[in-house]
Amino acid sequence: MSSRVALPTPTAARGAVPQGGDPASGLIDRFGRRATDLRLSLIDKCNLRCTYCMPAQGLPWLAKERLLAAHEVRRLVRIGVEQLGIRELRLTGGEPLVRKDLEEIIAGIRADHPELPIGLTTNAIGLERRAADLRRAGLTRVNISMDSVHRETFAQLTRRDSLDAVLTGVHAAAEAGLTPLKINAVLVRGVNDHQAPELLSWALEAGFELRFIEQMPLEADRTWEREATVTAAETRRILGNQFRLEPSEEERGGAPAERFNVWTQNEAAAPALGTVGIIASVTEPFCAACTRTRITAEGRVMSCLFSRDEVDLMDLLRSGADDVALAQRWADAMWAKPAAHGTDRPGFDLPGFERPDRSMSAIGG
Repeated sequence: MSSRVALPTPTAARGAVPQGGDPASGLIDRFGRRATDLRLSLIDKCNLRCTYCMPAQGLPWLAKERLLAAHEVRRLVRIGVEQLGIRELRLTGGEPLVRKDLEEIIAGIRADHPELPIGLTTNAIGLERRAADLRRAGLTRVNISMDSVHRETFAQLTRRDSLDAVLTGVHAAAEAGLTPLKINAVLVRGVNDHQAPELLSWALEAGFELRFIEQMPLEADRTWEREATVTAAETRRILGNQFRLEPSEEERGGAPAERFNVWTQNEAAAPALGTVGIIASVTEPFCAACTRTRITAEGRVMSCLFSRDEVDLMDLLRSGADDVALAQRWADAMWAKPAAHGTDRPGFDLPGFERPDRSMSAIGG
């Protein structure tokens, strides 16, 4: 499959707050992409130690006072929705369930925006105790990270024996109506890649949508190698040993996952069992259709997941600046969004690519 990216070279200089955004036009960049999907991280801390994300000993966490407070999160979302055209919100981390005020945050956003879709990306540890309250607060749905249904494999990948807690959280979320419920899985060569068909069988039987995500160079250990990545093509081939996949006819738009309808190999005209998604950021990038804007847990705009430029909103939030000033800085940051992968073209193994300074947990998914 060919890349969907065909963009000119960006010209913004690194380090300075870029100029050129027009809040009245929304979060538009120089290539005509419009960001309508806000990924807002609430915390960098996580209670797992996934091998493709962070070291076994963890990372230095942000002090509480450096995190966006509940009222600051609410204000940024309001500015995004009312002034900049945000139409969908995903709260991320780290692990957002570590925030004790998560229900308060969601309830405040829901009070301001009764129709806004509010999603949560979580590892589901502790979700069984909070799923119903989160739903009542206004949470719409959840994406749950789970790489294996085997306890030993799960522990190997996350360095925690927590699969039972995750599964309990998954089913609690479904019972609370936090749907459509999506399961995110990263395949690691030689560890869980051979288990992909079994994981898909489990998700289809439970009525969840599984999404396989190519491992990206966002781990704190900086051990990622392009050759070690289980590619989208390999994933389709592995799944093809047991299932028949046909591309979905639904419009993809800016969605990161390419979706496939799924049948077993011996089924012909029967209705599809469900769908599976594959997010191929490494080998089949979709940067040309990106609709995302990211804010880190300490209030910095990252226009691209792989950008090394960050634009601070926290200083404005805490210095008495008005909403107009915040919207302008946010729009300026997005105007300078790079073409792809933090540079002028997609490809983590091409000249010009530099890894971001942060790991995934510190950026927010």
